[in-house]
Amino acid sequence: MLKQPIPYQGSKRRLAPAIAQHFPAPVAVLYEPFAGSAAMTLYAAQHNLADRFVIGDALPELAELWREILRDPGAVADAYAERWSDPDSYLAVRESFNRTRNPFDLHYLLVRCVKNAVRFSARGDFSQAADRRRLGVHPDRLRAAVLEAHQLLAGRCEVRAGDWRRTSADAEPKDLVFLDPPYLGTTVGPDRRYAQQLAQRELVDGLADLQRRRVATLLTYDGHTGDGPLAATLPTTLGGKRLLLDAGPSAQGTLLGRHERTVESLYVFLDWRAPVDG
Repeated sequence: MLKQPIPYQGSKRRLAPAIAQHFPAPVAVLYEPFAGSAAMTLYAAQHNLADRFVIGDALPELAELWREILRDPGAVADAYAERWSDPDSYLAVRESFNRTRNPFDLHYLLVRCVKNAVRFSARGDFSQAADRRRLGVHPDRLRAAVLEAHQLLAGRCEVRAGDWRRTSADAEPKDLVFLDPPYLGTTVGPDRRYAQQLAQRELVDGLADLQRRRVATLLTYDGHTGDGPLAATLPTTLGGKRLLLDAGPSAQGTLLGRHERTVESLYVFLDWRAPVDG
């Protein structure tokens, strides 16, 4: 399994092989506009499932961090090692990020914070606390992950910052868009956690636009843990196929001493794709 250069709660790294089974062939460009750790992009690059890649994210500093990984992986690894060397620096790094929006600060915060779970305040500041149980990934391991990502993507990947519909606006029927947006439970209600939220209506409108453009799309959007209900479902008018994937033990349940498994939905919209000539 590939190492993660940017650990991120909700990463599809473990589900990537199951999701990749539903890739159409061929794929000219794989778009991942809710990139985060870009787990699907890295898996697809490792297994030559697409010719080129577009990574997008609404958080500009995260997009810039990916640009740095592609441009100068050694500098990314050095910056992390410098911050990691002082285990008491977390709060200072968090304050620095909130003031300067330095992508290297964000990298350290994502690796070191509780459960690698991003949290932003209502005013847009990174607010997640440090995980007191660990110091984060050792710099040597992090460097290896960053270099591996660079080697897989350099020269065939473009990074974009902004709204997901804009960063995937040029996707064509020969391409594939993989969507891993914030789930509904983290977008509305008391557990909002991201710098920008995504209303379900906006997601549905974007999916309808991809349908009109006949762009193949895979979407992970809801699921449940234990015997809980599915968090949300999409309108059946969109069509497509809904599959349930076993995502393994629930991290939150484990922390609470419960043995629960997480099931996630994968929505497959391949019938939108125009026929491939030949």
